Amino acid sequence: MKNQDQNQTSQNQILIRNIYNYLKSQIIGQDDLVRDLLISLISGGHIIIEGLPGLGKTKSANSLANIINAKFKRIQFTPDLLPSDLIGTDIYLAEKNEFLFNKGPLFANVILADEINRAPAKVQSALLEAMGENQITVRNNCYKLPDLFFVIATKNPIEQEGTYNLPEAQLDRFLLYSNVDFPNHENEAKILDQFENNLINNNCDPSPEIDIIDILAIRNEVRNIYTDKKLKDYIVNIVMATRNIGKYNKDLDGLILHGASPRASSSLLIAAKSLAYLYGDDYVKPSHIQEIASNILAHRITLNFKAISENLSARAIINKILNLVAL
Repeated sequence: MKNQDQNQTSQNQILIRNIYNYLKSQIIGQDDLVRDLLISLISGGHIIIEGLPGLGKTKSANSLANIINAKFKRIQFTPDLLPSDLIGTDIYLAEKNEFLFNKGPLFANVILADEINRAPAKVQSALLEAMGENQITVRNNCYKLPDLFFVIATKNPIEQEGTYNLPEAQLDRFLLYSNVDFPNHENEAKILDQFENNLINNNCDPSPEIDIIDILAIRNEVRNIYTDKKLKDYIVNIVMATRNIGKYNKDLDGLILHGASPRASSSLLIAAKSLAYLYGDDYVKPSHIQEIASNILAHRITLNFKAISENLSARAIINKILNLVAL
């Protein structure tokens, strides 16, 4: 039985690695985004992607959703959206004198929340219970969401008119916050070639596929990835440094108004396990933690005016912490 389990784990790792390589071939120049999407998927978390228009945010989400044999829904967030447009609503049936619940798009397996910051806080908060508890409450009734419930949210950072800041409580529900940047010259040339080939051939290479049962099995295997106690202590020290950065460098004291919560520690641990799994490793290494730390922690800290006035980003401060905290 042990050999069978090891063989199955190897097959699942090969499967997820094939998906990783395929997505990188389709989303050229955004390898980190592809990595973050798969980490979120196999960790059981959610992801928010921030980037300028045209950098492949929606395409990446759609490409991943097409690979997964599951129910997919895209929700275009707009200022006039209502919470019931997401979660559903009760419909009164006069002939039966009863209410029938009409489920909204949140009852799908993979949700693309496109331009999430265009909807007001009331609509954004409708996601809170779904993302945190995997359930939706309407009136006095509680409805369970599918075992595979994965939210991919996109955010446009430049347009301010008609947009709303995401509540801190909702940001904390996202396992990863991935920033998308412009591709370099070489990758942009490859994008042109890909675009031209698609125009001529009007088709794409066959993509690998993964079922819900495979994803749930992979999540169990990810949880069993070995993490040494010293590395767990290392994770805790990194997160605690966000609450008292002055302990490590007095010049940095006061940069962080609010540090990361214990949820950040558990998020960093499962993300490091997922990264190890994605790379085909049997255990977590310090490099796994360091590679993914800024995407886990940056959106979970609040900067003080001192940091803002010095034009320091949350990611830059997390990188400073990684250089200060010893293993």
